[in-house]
Amino acid sequence: MLARVWCASLVGIDAVKVGVEVDVAGGLPAITIVGLPDTAVQESRERVKAAIKNSGFAFPVRKIIINLAPADLRKEGPSFDLPISVGVLTASEQVDAHLLGDYLFLGELSLDGSLRPVAGVLPIAAKAQQLGIKGLVVPMDNAQEAAVVKDLAVYGFQHLSDVADFLCQPQNYQPVTYQPSKKNHSVPIFPLDLKDVKGQTHARRALEIAASGGHNLILVGPPGSGKTMLAKRLPGILPPLSFSEALEVSQVYSVAGLLKNKGSLIEDRPFRSPHHSASGPSLVGGGSYPKPGEISLSHHGILFLDELTEFKRNVLEFLRQPLEDGYVSISRTRQSVTYPSQFTLVASTNPCPCGYFGDPIQRCTCSPRQREQYWAKLSGPLMDRIDLQVAVNRLKPEEMTQQVTGEGSDSIRERVKLARDRAQYRFKEDPSVSCNAQMQTPHLRRFCELDDSSRNLLEGAINKLGLSARAMDRVLKVSRTIADLADDDAVKSYHVAEAIQYRTIDRMQ
Repeated sequence: MLARVWCASLVGIDAVKVGVEVDVAGGLPAITIVGLPDTAVQESRERVKAAIKNSGFAFPVRKIIINLAPADLRKEGPSFDLPISVGVLTASEQVDAHLLGDYLFLGELSLDGSLRPVAGVLPIAAKAQQLGIKGLVVPMDNAQEAAVVKDLAVYGFQHLSDVADFLCQPQNYQPVTYQPSKKNHSVPIFPLDLKDVKGQTHARRALEIAASGGHNLILVGPPGSGKTMLAKRLPGILPPLSFSEALEVSQVYSVAGLLKNKGSLIEDRPFRSPHHSASGPSLVGGGSYPKPGEISLSHHGILFLDELTEFKRNVLEFLRQPLEDGYVSISRTRQSVTYPSQFTLVASTNPCPCGYFGDPIQRCTCSPRQREQYWAKLSGPLMDRIDLQVAVNRLKPEEMTQQVTGEGSDSIRERVKLARDRAQYRFKEDPSVSCNAQMQTPHLRRFCELDDSSRNLLEGAINKLGLSARAMDRVLKVSRTIADLADDDAVKSYHVAEAIQYRTIDRMQ
């Protein structure tokens, strides 16, 4: 007998429909899996055999050939256990086959027949809905994750015997209903609040601009000035993810296998802070079979690189293309994939190796040559891509001892949301652009027109600071965001002047 069960495999965050064909024929007992299976798929032979026996079914003692089509696509992971076992049961006439063409099966099997959760269910569910698949059969622990997708019947089961009973008596089962997670409102959603930051008015303003326009930001200052404290409070002033953004972020985390115990949908913007010893592949993604890196896990969120100059220069150079394009393409001998990476880069660093260059109290012990070598780790093209470059100075004694709190994150977040709403209304005809930092040249010509005084001011800054064409575009984008915060339709000279002051430490030495 021959049976065909539908499954899916992941290529990046996209899913490809895979047919699991099982043929049970005469001959010496053996199980052969073909169709470019990896080690985990090859090992499913023993898991499936034990699971079927321990679930009360008979495993056919015959020659079994399992083909995973298309044969030229690499299959990896344990998610093929369930479709293979269903195919074996169907081919041996132990379950009914009339539902197999309408449903897609995913799941890992334990030796006792229980179903274990697998990674990548959400993008597979989205693809199944696009292909017109009637329903999805998954482990119960993955059911809520898949149920996020609308117009798709999702059935979650704990055991292989439950799946077999469903195939024989589908009328006895109801699809899973999506239940949004209920947050405990007695616990603050953003426990880190900007009201805890004393002084640093200039840096706080830069944080608000960065949040409003999605602009990249670097904070430079001596140890203890509050750089990390400021950066960690940036998520608290960002607007919440829209449903489409939450779906994209959740798909990336699902592919990375980080969504199993995180509920069904990620609702908060990601904040990733890798250590400075991180390698290039850990940042951009990689491996023999590429997986998302930190920049993709920061999609629609924040990538915070603390002590930026401690990262290896070649690692930092990997960020240049994703910062410009909003996605990263990873090419390997066996596979090439593309992951989204529209993130806001926030970095902090000291002004020199000892950390006290320019400090009014602590004397710097570094030579000019040491400072030059220190800043040489940050290339000009990388600094060009950082819109806001802010000096964070040491707090004055009276600022450190005062008990007055600054403006809280709640009120700042409201202003940020209003500014983003203005930008989204402006880009309503181009849904690929959601904030000012993503504007391209046609958008700049249309939405950032300058009058004569603003143009003269910008030309003077280009001559004095040696700004590149890319840096000039960044100044215009920041100016547009400052105008949005001021509720101005046009970019004016004082908006441009404020934006220019954030380009004053391109090459601090």
